[in-house]
Amino acid sequence: MTPKTFKIKNFGCQMNVYDGERMAELLGERGMSPAADADEADLVVLNTCHIREKAADKAYSDVGRLRREDGSKPLIALAGCVAQAEGTEAKRRSPLIDIVVGPQAYHRLPEMVAEAARGARPVDTDMPAISKFEALPARRRATQSAFLTVQEGCDKFCTYCVVPYTRGAEASRPWHDILAEARSLVDAGAREIVLLGQNVNAWADEKRGLADLIRALAKIDGLERIRYTTSHPADMTDDLIAAHGEVEKLMPYLHLPVQSGSNPILKAMNRSHTAESYLATIEKMRAARPDVAISGDFIVGFPGETEEDFLATLQIVDAVRYASAYSFKYSARPGTPAAAMEDQIPRDIMDDRLQRLQAKINEQQLAFNRSKVGCDTQVLIERNGKLAGQMIGKSPWLQSVHVESDALAGDIIDVTLVAAGPNSMSGAERQRVAA
Repeated sequence: MTPKTFKIKNFGCQMNVYDGERMAELLGERGMSPAADADEADLVVLNTCHIREKAADKAYSDVGRLRREDGSKPLIALAGCVAQAEGTEAKRRSPLIDIVVGPQAYHRLPEMVAEAARGARPVDTDMPAISKFEALPARRRATQSAFLTVQEGCDKFCTYCVVPYTRGAEASRPWHDILAEARSLVDAGAREIVLLGQNVNAWADEKRGLADLIRALAKIDGLERIRYTTSHPADMTDDLIAAHGEVEKLMPYLHLPVQSGSNPILKAMNRSHTAESYLATIEKMRAARPDVAISGDFIVGFPGETEEDFLATLQIVDAVRYASAYSFKYSARPGTPAAAMEDQIPRDIMDDRLQRLQAKINEQQLAFNRSKVGCDTQVLIERNGKLAGQMIGKSPWLQSVHVESDALAGDIIDVTLVAAGPNSMSGAERQRVAA
């Protein structure tokens, strides 16, 4: 029987959220309706992430939980990077899975659902260069802050990372397609657009780079804020850095992963930057936009990491003074060069280093938030808070801000930041800017 309702469960990165939204739009175009939860859905799509250890095991555990008490189950589609990595093996590991669709093939999901409804168990993990976007419907609905994928894949081949194998080679969407989708998102209610890519600042179309794209997007009436993630230090061009000081709509926030402060470890990771070149980029960025909030990524316990190497990471944290950062223990991914390296670090040492690193990052995050107390700024309202009359939105520096207001989601309000916590700010409304 052809399914009438669906539930999409997204795991992992922001690009998976974007992909999930697009799959929902595709299914909606075929007359299907979203269900509140998996128990009510005829089709469940598990849009998976493969970046961390045991991600595949978690995906199969999620599959198992979809069997209902009466023994029935919905049609189950395994999507995303686990699907890409596992391929036909997924069906052998779990006979409950009906569909396996990789991240470059999800535009075929409605067709695959129809095949599965007829008793087939289709698999598509082909990786054409972004042809899927040509098959996607126009954007008709958007939240106040909307994701827009502009680039996919990675050619960097960091030795710990599966992305080149699950997302393919770097490919950029065409200039005019991106601008058209951005206009559709704004027409549908978006006031902020977050440009996405595995290496988003590697985006290029002929002689135009990401800075050119940002400047063109800034001319769209109704679009008030622009962000982008995730960037690679090797692709932070002078023009892109300059855009942060020149384009008012480009928010003062940069997520720039460094992974380690040790040059020997960076070399072993096949990262193309050094600690020194990374710090030089940060210095240029702060010269262009002095109030910029810097975020980063760190891996502790990479094979061969000594205490001296780890201390170099703490030193680069001290030098940058991060507004926020994500930090993880090294996770061996099957098929990556690092998984076969000697001198794998014991778990207890990784645990200790992660705790020390996170303590320093948390200290810096609180310090950054406190530095903004007293600032007059604007907050893009996103949702209701837990308290009566409370709304929650984002500052230009991507902080969550709680404020008493009768504003609606999508409104931009003027506030004074009055108090800081480790993970959020409190604000007092000053003047409304209508949506």
